[in-house]
Amino acid sequence: MANGLYVHSEIGPLKKVLLHRPGEELLNLTPDDLERLLFDDIPFLEVAQAEHDRFAEILREQGVEVLYLEKLTAEALDAVPGAREEFTNQWLDESGLKGKAARAAVKEYMDSIKDTKTFVDKTIAGLRKEEIDLPANSSSLLADLVGSDQDGETDLLIDPMPNTYFTRDPFAVVGKGVNLNRMFSVTRNRETLYGKFIFKYHPDYKDAPLWYRRDSAYHTEGGDVLNLNAHTLAIGISQRTQAGAIDQLAQNMFWEKGDQCEIDTIYAFNIPVSRAFMHLDTVFTQIDVDKFTIHPGIMGTLQVFKLTKGAQQGEVKIEEMNDTLEHVLEKALGLDQVKLIKCGGGDPVAAAREQWNDGSNTLCVAPGKICVYQRNSVTNDVLYKEGLDLLVVPSAELSRGRGGPRCMSMPFAREDL
Repeated sequence: MANGLYVHSEIGPLKKVLLHRPGEELLNLTPDDLERLLFDDIPFLEVAQAEHDRFAEILREQGVEVLYLEKLTAEALDAVPGAREEFTNQWLDESGLKGKAARAAVKEYMDSIKDTKTFVDKTIAGLRKEEIDLPANSSSLLADLVGSDQDGETDLLIDPMPNTYFTRDPFAVVGKGVNLNRMFSVTRNRETLYGKFIFKYHPDYKDAPLWYRRDSAYHTEGGDVLNLNAHTLAIGISQRTQAGAIDQLAQNMFWEKGDQCEIDTIYAFNIPVSRAFMHLDTVFTQIDVDKFTIHPGIMGTLQVFKLTKGAQQGEVKIEEMNDTLEHVLEKALGLDQVKLIKCGGGDPVAAAREQWNDGSNTLCVAPGKICVYQRNSVTNDVLYKEGLDLLVVPSAELSRGRGGPRCMSMPFAREDL
């Protein structure tokens, strides 16, 4: 565990996890910008932070070391001379900002922030036009500002990254390495920049192998990746992860970096393209050795592709399976039986309502011990009755971002089962 990364399951006792505490990026959300920034509502920041702090506290009470994305990024940028300058230039390249004068003004402003952690927070928060001092008689600068991607329709000069508190998606830890993702939307793909610099420069994580890179041709996101065991991954073919990404990942894991990667089997689940099925972890999450929470809509026959390492160099064998989720998981885990626990307890109205608030999206801290959102009372009652130990997270505001406890966390280390 020299580089600090070690994740071979979804349920092994959690030792180290990465979070991002919601910040001023939520204050730069306006109703007109919600659709572009992938939000349905505007969380109340003060309460969202209090809820998130309680989430972190619950994890610490279970003996989990809590890391923060913004702090690790700052440490990475401070670790190597020139790293912050490199980050700033790439952040500007991907900001949507147009015009040399505007770029120069923003760079001067960002460079003036001396504390690196404060600087990182600002890159996530975004920038309003009013925050930049325009030199007198500088009509070209003003034209540049209005000529940004926002074209004067908003007071934002550079968009915030309000989804950053969902640390599950920009990258995914698999074994001792990382899938550094290319995300589905331009809005969220900017978040992968923080992972790039953490795994490039941070003293504790710079040696972690990359199974996937953010400049790859195909989209993929961490919410579609489940570590079933040390040798087996489940990945969703979804709204956010393309089949081509899984092909590339298999090639990298089995062959390109096969000497470093233990994964030899990938189950690719073809799930519906809809908001309710955004990622595989909104459809099912593992909560015990033989138990999963599921969205009732995934019941029935599924199309699943089993990818394994072939005998010849570069060969990936693909076997199509058409079977139930239950049977596929039993085969993948080598179990005689698994239990699927339905979100909403099978009540279609409760299931739809609580799936909207991520009732199937749970974070397992140890086998049978899971973090759940408080508001999903019907599902939580079913889980209690099934003998699960629930760690209940307050969720009135955090849930407005449409992601649950698993979405808000990226495990860096778990004990073996």
